[in-house]
Amino acid sequence: MSGREATPAGRPPAREPVLLAADDDLLVVDKPAGWLVHAAGTADPDLVSWLTLQGHGHPAPVHRIDKETSGVVILARVSGVAAELGEALAKGEVGKTYHAVVHGRARKKGTIRRPLQEGRRHVDAVTRYVTEAWLGRFSLLRVHTDTGRKHQIRRHLQGLGHPLVGDDRYGPKRFVPVPGFPWRLWLHASEVALPDGRTYTAPLPPELETCLEALRAGSGEAPGTEEP
Repeated sequence: MSGREATPAGRPPAREPVLLAADDDLLVVDKPAGWLVHAAGTADPDLVSWLTLQGHGHPAPVHRIDKETSGVVILARVSGVAAELGEALAKGEVGKTYHAVVHGRARKKGTIRRPLQEGRRHVDAVTRYVTEAWLGRFSLLRVHTDTGRKHQIRRHLQGLGHPLVGDDRYGPKRFVPVPGFPWRLWLHASEVALPDGRTYTAPLPPELETCLEALRAGSGEAPGTEEP
């Protein structure tokens, strides 16, 4: 077997998105893994097209998450709202919380301040994390991003020596067996908090819950008893 974590044959079809909230300005969606936020000239399903078919016009994404990441995505019905929230994101005024499972035993908490290259520029990037559980050779992290750079979490955690499970770009160069490996990137956007106090959450999808159960069983830990 070559490369990294093995993806099981017969990948399950992508689930349908879930509309979490809708008002005159915003649409909030729980995006499944396997969906794009916006079409990029491929046959992959995307949230903007799905919302348009659902009768919600043609909303503009306020932010994006990777195709193989699941969780909360916010889109704006009004261009001015998209621009306003985009500015708030750039200033770090929008709280974004993720859950991730990484290789290795991470520290209990940490802050990663490492510039990342975007094109020819190096841009500031800050990622904070807290370890919620050690699961054998893996760690479950709660991650907060103070900036929104491309692949920021994936790149920062890889640089820390703890690449994400399922990451076929920044992950381990050698095969590492992962109990209950879920065919996708182990990264979920759990919560987005807007500057006005509105907060939107999305539960872990079934495939990540199943993987967590397998990791807990493999580590000999029962739910709720793992350190730290």
